[in-house]
Amino acid sequence: MTSEIDMNRTQDTALRARALKVIPNGMYGHESVRMLPASFPQFFSRAEGAYIWDADGNRYLDYMCAYGPSLLGYRDERVEAAALAQAALGDTLTGPSPLMVDLAETLVSMVEHADWAMFCKNGTDATTMAMSSARAQTGKRVVLVAQGAYHGAAPWCTPIPAGTVPEDRAHVRTYMYNDVPSLEAAVAAAGDDLAAIFASPFRHDAFIDQEAPDPAYARRARELCDLAGAMLIVDEVRAGFRLARGSSWAELGVHPDLSAWGKCFANGHPISALLGSDSCRDGAGAIYATGSFWLSAIPMAAAIETLRIIRETDYIEHTVRLGGRLRNGLDAAASKHGFTLRQTGPVQMPQIMFAEDPDFRVGYGWAEEMLARGIYMHPWHNMFLCAAMTDADIDATVAAADAAFAALAARRATLEPHPVLVMLAAAQAEHA
Repeated sequence: MTSEIDMNRTQDTALRARALKVIPNGMYGHESVRMLPASFPQFFSRAEGAYIWDADGNRYLDYMCAYGPSLLGYRDERVEAAALAQAALGDTLTGPSPLMVDLAETLVSMVEHADWAMFCKNGTDATTMAMSSARAQTGKRVVLVAQGAYHGAAPWCTPIPAGTVPEDRAHVRTYMYNDVPSLEAAVAAAGDDLAAIFASPFRHDAFIDQEAPDPAYARRARELCDLAGAMLIVDEVRAGFRLARGSSWAELGVHPDLSAWGKCFANGHPISALLGSDSCRDGAGAIYATGSFWLSAIPMAAAIETLRIIRETDYIEHTVRLGGRLRNGLDAAASKHGFTLRQTGPVQMPQIMFAEDPDFRVGYGWAEEMLARGIYMHPWHNMFLCAAMTDADIDATVAAADAAFAALAARRATLEPHPVLVMLAAAQAEHA
């Protein structure tokens, strides 16, 4: 894994050509590789444990974990056995399986602030339900979100506003994460119309260094909601159950009224959840939220088993230990070849960027060199470790990184920024 491998792209190239004819742009959303180096594959054929194989059969150690859903590793045998057993009974039925009640009871028992649960499919479903519930509970309209934070792809929160109208965000306003005066000013501007404050467990916006929450900020958000009669919403979709076995802010002594969950709590099976306290029970009960596949039983069976493993194993401690080993190894390898990394975020959810690399040309070059050595890393999005990773995987990653840094140093003068990032930077400058 430390040397370059011959990456055949025949199938991926053919699939992209076919996709362009029948899918707008050939791909859409966060899994599009249009903003990644040209060598990154778009299509994947299978996965096992910590590894994925692209459509041409090339294998990679995957630090994206499907952008978060793979917590225990792809196709974990325990989770898949539970899903298969439920598949023999039924999945999408005229009404929910009894597993719905079992799963709700399980989540309520694990998440400190939760008195009830509702289920859906994607993170956007859960965050939108949270916003609607808060407005229904309070009878107010204004929702505050941290500037640059990602809460989904609905018109009220999508980072790409094409197809939306100003009215979609008429009552969505921003503040700066971890900035108490900014938050206080936004609350004051909302006056008597504040329905909710949204916050992420930590700042995990794309393209920037990650930030842990300042306890003073988290506690002030709770206080301001209490004073205004508003709901505090913590968006756990990306970080939930990766930082703690319950609410990510519980250790800060802060309990939200609502929390949105998704990605990993069924280890890749499609389900998300809105959890809430009794302070917002009436509001959640008043909204109309549904979907034909929201209450499917197979993902619920997978979730119940995943949550059992979360409670009974050392998966967090394992990924934290490996993450620390990775961070130290990468710093040493980068320094050896004259590079300085900016490694931020929890070690089990690393963000890896380069100092003095404003247009990401070095970061893109390094990601491409790592991919050529069988390591799938991302140049501007936070990554994830899964419980299936081993010490040997981390050591192989560091060895590959050493070779990648050496190759990058040799061609540093010829690196060019990715054209999409050039356009993005220009658009941001024009907007500012």
